[in-house]
Amino acid sequence: MNPALLALVLSLLAPVAPQSQDHYDMDWVNAYRQGFNFQCPHGEALVAIRSYFSEAEGSDRLWSFECQPTPEGLGEPSDCWWDDINRAGLEWTSTCTRNGLVAGVQSMYFESVLDREWQFYCCYYKRRCPYSCMKTNDIPLYYKEEAELVIPTYGYFIRGAQTTFSGVLRDRQWKYILCRMTDFDCEFENL
Repeated sequence: MNPALLALVLSLLAPVAPQSQDHYDMDWVNAYRQGFNFQCPHGEALVAIRSYFSEAEGSDRLWSFECQPTPEGLGEPSDCWWDDINRAGLEWTSTCTRNGLVAGVQSMYFESVLDREWQFYCCYYKRRCPYSCMKTNDIPLYYKEEAELVIPTYGYFIRGAQTTFSGVLRDRQWKYILCRMTDFDCEFENL
């Protein structure tokens, strides 16, 4: 038998290697079932969010975040605060109050519901107002999948999120609220 043909046949019969464990190489901000507090450096906003689900680890996710400096036109944030807490096991929508942008996240895991409570760290930029807001599609598209949001266009910012929670699958899907911010001062507050 031709040695090249034999090598090809043997390679086709070899067992398939298990899925890559690339998720161990990420800079996760938490361990499974542990709380975390992540804040962007002053003058930066959240631009990327990644998570990896594990049913074996309490139906929890590892989380990773990335920040980017805001455009010069926005100026420096004049105030930052932790917004309302969003309870574990519930569906919720949360948008930074006072036209704020998300610049951090903190979360605590609750074993009793196999879910987390969430809180956004928001920063206010003078009297800038959001416009051209939109919600992303579900992230992840299906429960228990890896999830990733990278803001698709410079000039958009995360203002909040809407989530659904599956009590059966013990996981969340997220729709992030993305907005542009005016280049001029405005007198009103969009909620």
